[in-house]
Amino acid sequence: MSGWAFLAVLGVGTLVGLDVASVPQLMFSRPLVAAVLGATAAGRPLAGLAVGAVLELFALETLPVGAARVPDWGPGAVAAGAVLAVTPQVSAAGAFGVVLAALASAWLSGWSVHLVRRANARSVTALAGALDAGDLGAVKRLLLTGLSRDAIRGAVMTSVALAAAAAGFAMLDRGWSVAPLVARLALASAGVGVGLWSAWQLFGHGPSARWLAAGLGVGTAAAVLWA
Repeated sequence: MSGWAFLAVLGVGTLVGLDVASVPQLMFSRPLVAAVLGATAAGRPLAGLAVGAVLELFALETLPVGAARVPDWGPGAVAAGAVLAVTPQVSAAGAFGVVLAALASAWLSGWSVHLVRRANARSVTALAGALDAGDLGAVKRLLLTGLSRDAIRGAVMTSVALAAAAAGFAMLDRGWSVAPLVARLALASAGVGVGLWSAWQLFGHGPSARWLAAGLGVGTAAAVLWA
């Protein structure tokens, strides 16, 4: 990856990291979108589509509600798309390594969100007197400090995810000696399995369960006919 491409990917990862909670909250951080954006920054948009779809299946299982601590999928998905975009020959084993690296990066990035929020809470406590007095300057400082922390977090997590994705690709692409069909089956099984579990978690109760079963039946029949 060239220096300019790295900076472009880093910029996209920073924006995606901010999108989780700070700004603009336009769903750039969804894995399907983030992976395509990362691949676009690296020069091949479609390279991120497949890996983004697989990661999106994992992300559907987690619902960011209440005080739940959930993975931050954005930076890892950006890195996954970028690494596959700059790879001329993408093997199934290498793609599987990139997915594993993106999953680990999402977990680590989720912890980084927690650390940033704790730091923001400490800043609020430190400025409590000025905030209670209605000091507009204190509000601006608090806002800019929080945004800066989150931007730095996004950039750092994207860099870490890029290194992890490149290492995961290289390790399995060169070191996994199984047949390509086995690697494809492993990747497809992981994606389909977590997708089915996510669908069951969301729709596997009451009348929705019947529609889910019908959809699975129609989808399976269509896949068999296509194959």
